[in-house]
Amino acid sequence: MSLFQALRQGFPADLDATAISVCDAADAPLHYRWRDLDEGSAMLANLFADLGLQPGERVVLQVEKSVEALMVWLACLRGGFVLVPLNAAYQSGELAHFIGDAEPRVFIGQPERFGRDSQLAFGLGVEWVFTLGTRQDGSLLQRAAQFPHQQMPVQLSDDAPAAILYTSGTTGVSKGALLSQRNLLSNALTLVEAWGWQRERDVLIHALPVFHVHGLFVASHCALLGGSRMLWLNRFDARRCVELLPEATVFMGVPTLYTRLLAQPGLTQPACAGMRLFISGSAPLQAETFDVFAQQTGLTILERYGMSETGMLASNPLHGPRIRASVGPALPGVQLRISEPDASGVGGVEVQGPNVFSGYWKRPELNATEFSPDGFFRTGDMGRLDQEGYLHLVGRAKDLIISGGFNVYPAEVELHLNELPGVQESAVIGLPHADFGEAVTALVIAQPGAACDEAGLIAALRQRLAAFKCPKRILFASELPRNAMGKVQKKVLRERHVRLYA
Repeated sequence: MSLFQALRQGFPADLDATAISVCDAADAPLHYRWRDLDEGSAMLANLFADLGLQPGERVVLQVEKSVEALMVWLACLRGGFVLVPLNAAYQSGELAHFIGDAEPRVFIGQPERFGRDSQLAFGLGVEWVFTLGTRQDGSLLQRAAQFPHQQMPVQLSDDAPAAILYTSGTTGVSKGALLSQRNLLSNALTLVEAWGWQRERDVLIHALPVFHVHGLFVASHCALLGGSRMLWLNRFDARRCVELLPEATVFMGVPTLYTRLLAQPGLTQPACAGMRLFISGSAPLQAETFDVFAQQTGLTILERYGMSETGMLASNPLHGPRIRASVGPALPGVQLRISEPDASGVGGVEVQGPNVFSGYWKRPELNATEFSPDGFFRTGDMGRLDQEGYLHLVGRAKDLIISGGFNVYPAEVELHLNELPGVQESAVIGLPHADFGEAVTALVIAQPGAACDEAGLIAALRQRLAAFKCPKRILFASELPRNAMGKVQKKVLRERHVRLYA
């Protein structure tokens, strides 16, 4: 069974029932029926097929969050096309890398960026460029409206590619994790079971972006498989989320969203009386957030662990102790192990299972380094397993920064920072931050006599990089700590500035 067939089987018998209600505060609620999801995705799949797309060919999607963006994903699943979802914040230089690497035949961008995107995409060999806005506008929907609203999904093997998710690499250059039908379907079915999804009774507040695993796959797939209504926010609004809690049963978010919910006076036990599950992931949840949330709401956050290459690996249990500062035991069907543990049991986290991808797009040489000889994927995270089998993560071997749930690789930020006038050298680190989990922070050595300032450098970086990658602070230093080989000791920098945002 393909992923689309499984999701479609999850739809309720009454296709005219409400599937998604767009609940952004500024607008009146907009309701989509299950029939709209079925017919809208069919029309889009028919459009892509009419353009000549064949199963396995890529569609790049770089738009703001909308229900129609979710329909594009369903359309790709129907036709066997490979979706490449990208953060709408990426700038031209970043976008050029993704398009050049993925080699898509179709690019879908935002209406206001059509001039920039079309020039870039056509120059890199893309055949078709469409636009998709957040108010049911753009050329994609206008074109799709000409096609039939019925479509027979293609037959696909379990190993057929479904999506490419770009994730930071050891060189700072993003590489594409190629996920198959099996990877995504197995993980979705496992999560629905593990989290006790209540068919046609659960109501999910969907407040996450739909360009990565958490929002597009975990949240959406659980709701679709469960025939569950979604209360959809195109942009996260903490006050609006709290207002919606009495109508919902499940909420998924990154730690940053939980800190912002806690700042809302309306987040009380009565407001959460109908909620059965709060799930957190994509970044470490601070122990203080875990404790304060339980005190304020009477409910314990369920923390889980996953990544682009593997989907979800581990989860605290639905029934049983949810241990603070732990991501829980391995999910059913997933094997977790600690490689080369030290005296305290800490080592590299490795994983194997049907959810684990088979390799990176066009990077077969990485299989020898990213996978063990017996087929376990080396996550790059460091952790330990306790006596009950709960995984405790202690750091990342790859020096990755996770800020607000988004991955930031220091080498990429340093590359752009070092190119700015007046910068001699830089070192980028992540420091603890109450809201973002980790804040991107740069240490800069200025060129002798140069007049560079913090605000100016940050403003210049924002012209080159997505905002979430840009440092929250830039500190100036006369030198950087180094080891005997001349390598900057980032651990020393993190320890030195650990309370910068306290």
